[in-house]
Order: sequence, then C-alpha cells, then structure tokens
Amino acid sequence: MAKPAGPTSHDVVDRARRALGTRRVGHLGTLDPLADGLLVLVVGRATRLAPFAAGWTKRYEGTIRLGMATSTDDATGEPLSSSEAWRTMDRAQVTAALARFLGVQEQRPPAHSAVKVGGERAYRRARRGEALALAPRPVEVHALELVDYAPPDIRFRATVSAGTYLRGLARDVGDALACGAHLAALRRTAVGPFELQDAVAPDAVTAAGLRDPAVLVAHLARQDLTAEERDAAVHGRPIDEGGMGKGERGMVALFFEGHLVAVAEAVGESLKPRVVVTEA
Repeated sequence: MAKPAGPTSHDVVDRARRALGTRRVGHLGTLDPLADGLLVLVVGRATRLAPFAAGWTKRYEGTIRLGMATSTDDATGEPLSSSEAWRTMDRAQVTAALARFLGVQEQRPPAHSAVKVGGERAYRRARRGEALALAPRPVEVHALELVDYAPPDIRFRATVSAGTYLRGLARDVGDALACGAHLAALRRTAVGPFELQDAVAPDAVTAAGLRDPAVLVAHLARQDLTAEERDAAVHGRPIDEGGMGKGERGMVALFFEGHLVAVAEAVGESLKPRVVVTEA
C-alpha cells in the first residue's frame, strides 16, 4: 500500500480491513504520520509469516532540516534548541557527517516512539511530559547518500536495517554537526523485495490484488510435498525431511503444487510444521 502523509499506519490498516472484509490485516513496520510511502500489509493467514520478513532492509528518501532539535525528532514536535551554525557549513562537511553513520551502530530510539518502557509505549509517557532516556539499540545503516544540500535542508537516500529510526538518524546528524536537526520529510521507497512504484493507494486495495505470501519466505530452503505429506502438514503432523543437506536445515518452506502450505522446522529426521498457512 502507498500510505499518504497525515494518517497513522493504524488508520490505513483499518481502511484495508474494511476494504478486504477481514480483521486479520497487519503490516511489516509502521510509518509515522508525517511520512508517506510503502506500507507492506499482510492479510489473513499470511500474518503468521510476518516474523520471517522481520529482517528485511528498508529504503527511504527524506529531508533533514538543520538548525533546530525537536521533542519528537521530526517536524511535528516542539522546538528544544536552535542554532545558526549551519550557515557556515558546506557540502563536504555534511557529506563527512553522514558518512559517520554508515555501518553497525547503537541508536537511541526517539522518546516519542512505540518502544515499551515499563510495559507502556514510550510516546504515551513522553506526551505526559515524562523525561525519557531510552536505551540504545543496535541498527545498521547500509547506505546513506547525500542527494542535495540546500541549507538548512539535507536531502538524502538511505538503506537501513529493520528497527532503524530515521528520526533518530536526523537527530544524530544534527548532533554530529553541532547545530541540532530534525526530520522534515520522509518517504519509504522499498521494503525487502517490494517497491513503492508497485504499491496501490489505500482506496484501491482489493483481494484480487494481494500477492502470493510465499514471497515472505523466499529466502528459506524449500521442499515440495506429496498429497499425503500435504495433508499431514496442514494438520501439524511431522513429515520426513526428504534427505536435505545440513546446509539447508533449519526453517523450511513446504509447497504443494506450487502453493505454500506451511513453514516447518527441521528436527532430527523430520520436518515439524510451525506455521500453517493453508486451510485443511
């Protein structure tokens, strides 16, 4: 789905639920209300496969605005500090600052985030005025490219690991440049193998447009089943592992006549279904 800026991810998921006539609709990672772009939905039994896509990288295009830090690390928050130091900066300084964030690093999530603190979402506590210092978490920035520098705005492209906050990245770039910054605009352009150019608007979501859920487990080893094995798998009964090599052991996608039946775990000489996606 191509989410517009403004509504929350929950809002557009609700629209999809109404369009598809089912409550079983989830997603592969939220987008803040300020952001637009690709929101990958999972529907029906495919929601069970979401954990297998949890490690997919995400691509973004956005704008970091220098000179002001905010309470939310984006343009929706209250100003916390401001600086005119960006006026003396050049493109080379900005490029060098962005390069510091490539690779694996510890990132502190924004105070206004869905991270749970004491069993409650951080943003709810932050809205009550509580001062929060969330623990840093490991993330990876695979690519971070300066597209244009039009002070005080930095236009960028980024490819990041799941769990990376682009608002946090904007904040940290501002700290690195000693002038403060916040995320002014953001668009998600890809999630794993899915591209924004192939997405449909929320009002255009239809059951006929749903993709094959097998794409969510395309990275797993695969085994084709006989009709008898298919019946066993959909009822959760183990089947023979079929002589798979040690390098293919672990989680295995089970197919019958080209359709995904289940995901099983190789245990001993058997494949034990852990997630069944086909009706019995």
